[in-house]
Amino acid sequence: MAAVSGVSVMETKSVQDAGETLSGLLSEPRRRRILEWIQEEGAARVRELAVAFGVSDATIRQDLERLENDGYITREHGGAFLNPQPAQVGTMVLHHQENMDKKRRIGALAASLVHDGETLILDAGTTTTEIAMRLTTRRNLTLITNALNIAIILGANPTFAVHMPGGHFKSPTLSLSGDKCVEYFTNVFAGKLFLATAGVALDAGLTYPSFADLQLKEAMIKAAARVYLVADSTKINKTSFTRLGSLDVIHSFITDDGISDADAKEFERRGIELLIAS
Repeated sequence: MAAVSGVSVMETKSVQDAGETLSGLLSEPRRRRILEWIQEEGAARVRELAVAFGVSDATIRQDLERLENDGYITREHGGAFLNPQPAQVGTMVLHHQENMDKKRRIGALAASLVHDGETLILDAGTTTTEIAMRLTTRRNLTLITNALNIAIILGANPTFAVHMPGGHFKSPTLSLSGDKCVEYFTNVFAGKLFLATAGVALDAGLTYPSFADLQLKEAMIKAAARVYLVADSTKINKTSFTRLGSLDVIHSFITDDGISDADAKEFERRGIELLIAS
C-alpha cells in the first residue's frame, strides 16, 4: 500500500485527472458539479465556486439562479444553501438515498467482517450508515466516526465505546469536518476503516464533490491498519470534483455485483482485494 503522505491536499487534482478542463465545462455539467458540491457541504460561496471552476462570479451567479429556479437551492448574499436542510436534520435522514438496495447488501457484507472487540473507523455516508445499522448486535466494539447519525445508531449499545471528533457540522452528510476533526484522527489507531467515496475510477482514483473532507479522509486512512472502500457499482469509473489519491490507498474494495468482469479483474490485478455483495 502506497504511503498516504504522498497525497497532498494542496496538490489535489480535480476532474482534470479524467481528461476534463474545469474552465471548459459546459454550463449543464458545471451546474451538476456545483450542485454536488452544495449537496456535500450544505452551502457554498460564489467566490470559492468561481475560483474552483475557473469562471467569473457572474457565471456562478447565473448557475446558482438556475439551480434555485429548479428548486434545489436557495440563494443568499454571496452564495447559496441546500434545500430543505431543517427537515433532513430533524429526521436524521441523509441526502443521498439512491441505489439503496445495493448499499444495504454492501453494508451487510462489510458488517460481516467485523468481530466483537474490534476498533473501527466509520466514515460518514449512506453506505457506511448501512454498515452501522448491522453492527448493533456486536459486543465491545470501539468505534470512531465523524457521522452524527452513526454515533446515535451505535451509541445505543451499552457495550460499545463510541467516539466523535469535534469540528464543523455539515447537515447534508450529518457529519463533522474541519481542522479539529483532522487533528483528532492523528491520535487514533484502528484495525479497520470503512471509507466512503463519491467516485472510484481506475485512472483518477478516489474522488469527492469538494475539497473540505480530503484532509480528514487522509487522516482516517493513516489511522487504520486496513482500509475498506465501500461503494456501489454506479460509482465505478465515475469522477467527482476533487481527487484524494490513487487506488493504492485502499486494501479492499466492497461493492455489488453490478461491477463488470473487466473492472473486477483490473482491481484484482492491482492487488486490491475485491469483495462482491450479491
